[in-house]
Amino acid sequence: MPLKLGPHNIDFPYILAPMAGITNAPFRRLMREVGAGLAVSELISATGLQYGGRKTLELCQYFEEERPVGLQIFGEDADHLSQAARQLETRGVDFVDINLGCPVPKVVGKGAGAAMLKDPMVLYKTLAQVRASIQIPLTIKIRTGWDACSINASECVHAAAEAKVTWVAIHGRTRAQGYEGSADWDLIARVKEKSPLPIIGNGDILTAEHAVQRLRESGCDAVMIGRGALRDPFLFLQISELTGAGRGRVEDWTYWKLISRHVELLKQCFSDFYVGVQLRKFLTWYSAGIEGASNFRKLLYEQPATERGTEAVIELGRQFFDRPGIAKQTSFLKEPFLKGGHG
Repeated sequence: MPLKLGPHNIDFPYILAPMAGITNAPFRRLMREVGAGLAVSELISATGLQYGGRKTLELCQYFEEERPVGLQIFGEDADHLSQAARQLETRGVDFVDINLGCPVPKVVGKGAGAAMLKDPMVLYKTLAQVRASIQIPLTIKIRTGWDACSINASECVHAAAEAKVTWVAIHGRTRAQGYEGSADWDLIARVKEKSPLPIIGNGDILTAEHAVQRLRESGCDAVMIGRGALRDPFLFLQISELTGAGRGRVEDWTYWKLISRHVELLKQCFSDFYVGVQLRKFLTWYSAGIEGASNFRKLLYEQPATERGTEAVIELGRQFFDRPGIAKQTSFLKEPFLKGGHG
């Protein structure tokens, strides 16, 4: 049965997870074009939206082709969250997501992100206030709890249900874990079994086979894929082929075709300098597991961004990726990858 999002049906239950500094409008649209069933923005400060700073407003950009469009906000103040949600609604987004999973100290230290999971009753009051302030759906993304002594994802899900939240995405780690250890999919499955709301599972999905297995075994309504889509940007198409969903074929794409499209989308949203900054990040991630990647990364960063122009970065990318027979090594899946605060 399709996952419902207001008037929209999410027919392909494999979703691009929100990731700080990563899931901006160009990357979201790119992933939608290569098969993702839905994409959620990087986190946006609810308080920052009150001031309307240029950088904050840049995070609110989206393409019509992304629809349904979901932007994620974070903050510790219910009034600010409500005002931010209303502002995003007036900007035409299809749903608002609240980040309740970010583990980084500068976020949780103020009481936002995963810190909001500590008290489900307070969480309910905050979510109910935000939900009452908008007509479009409200969704949330949480962790399993604050630490091993306070695993309360189920209580938080029930609080969200009482507040009339549309669905809950669960990253299978506590805040204390950060990105260490393994995501607890058994716990996600247990929460789903008793949940009055649709549940989206998230954590450690790196291959198409793994994504399909997690969806089936957990009983979740969908799965979210984050870092795995950076290591392998064709992951959603691979899932589509494996499941017969008909969302496109991997063979219709090459790395250079995908990167060229990414460059086009970046240029529609950002200055030339920032296109170069973004591109170097993504080329670094896309190259993981490809022969010669270590030397390629050295070339990318041997000069500061202020000295190496965007066109030079694009040319380096072309030389590395526009080659016949490029393939990933399987061993790279076991290497540490993006252990920072990406939601």
